[in-house]
Amino acid sequence: MSRPSVNRSGEMEVFAKAVELGGFSAAARHYRMTPSAVSKLVLRLEERLGVRLVNRSTRRLQLTPEGHAFHERTVRILADIDEAERSASAGESPTGRVRLNVNASFGTHVLMRLVPEFRASFPAVSLHIVMTDAVVDLMEARTDVAIRAGPLKSSTLIARKLGATRMMIVGAPSYVERYGMPSSLEDLGGHERLGFCYARAVDGWPMRAEGETIVLPASGAVQVSDGEGLRQLALAGAGLARLAEFTVREDVRAGRLVPVLEDLNPGDLEEVHAVYLGQGGALPARVRAVLDFLARHARVTPG
Repeated sequence: MSRPSVNRSGEMEVFAKAVELGGFSAAARHYRMTPSAVSKLVLRLEERLGVRLVNRSTRRLQLTPEGHAFHERTVRILADIDEAERSASAGESPTGRVRLNVNASFGTHVLMRLVPEFRASFPAVSLHIVMTDAVVDLMEARTDVAIRAGPLKSSTLIARKLGATRMMIVGAPSYVERYGMPSSLEDLGGHERLGFCYARAVDGWPMRAEGETIVLPASGAVQVSDGEGLRQLALAGAGLARLAEFTVREDVRAGRLVPVLEDLNPGDLEEVHAVYLGQGGALPARVRAVLDFLARHARVTPG
């Protein structure tokens, strides 16, 4: 077998460092090279790839669209190389950073209380947690694991189910005292129905009426970007909200929120999954540790 004539990982490392530091000169100082040597290295890389990665008409390093795409892949490849080396030297013990993208409700009511236990079990694994209900591209956001609620679209992602939650309408006692407790679908039509400011799989409130399920649109004057924000609005008495039961369970027990029209609840469930990229090989030990921990300790039940 012939030896490789090009140190591709070395070229990638220098290129990524130049992007990170904002220029060839900074990368040259980091690696104790000359700026011209770094420039020639990147030029050889461009010639081999057949594309321009960097615009050279500005003083600060500026990537072309092809350069952006190559840089994203380069960073992930270098991270995988680092992980492979750490795993080999540590006997596949979990180590390194895991990036999680978590919807706000799951993060607030499930994940955050489990972080100390996870860290005690895996002290060599650090967590980078972003809480948002927005669906992100895992590759583009450099995310290892995402928690998603609702039906999953067909994709290359692999999913592990963490359970399912019943949905329910709730309101604060102060709101009910001021505007009355609705006792029918017609009554509900006159109430402030808080909702989300983005499209969802079911963009409204499913309700059971005369043996059928209809979807009543949210019509509140205030809408919010995530489920935890919607819960806070409901607690403040801003209106009624339809939320995952596991997020309001303690509020209902404590009397901070009261169930509304449970007799018309169709009983639909919203599934919760941990999703990750399927790369055709074994998962890094750090990612596998997070997924296994979530499957054991972060189960969501219908209630």
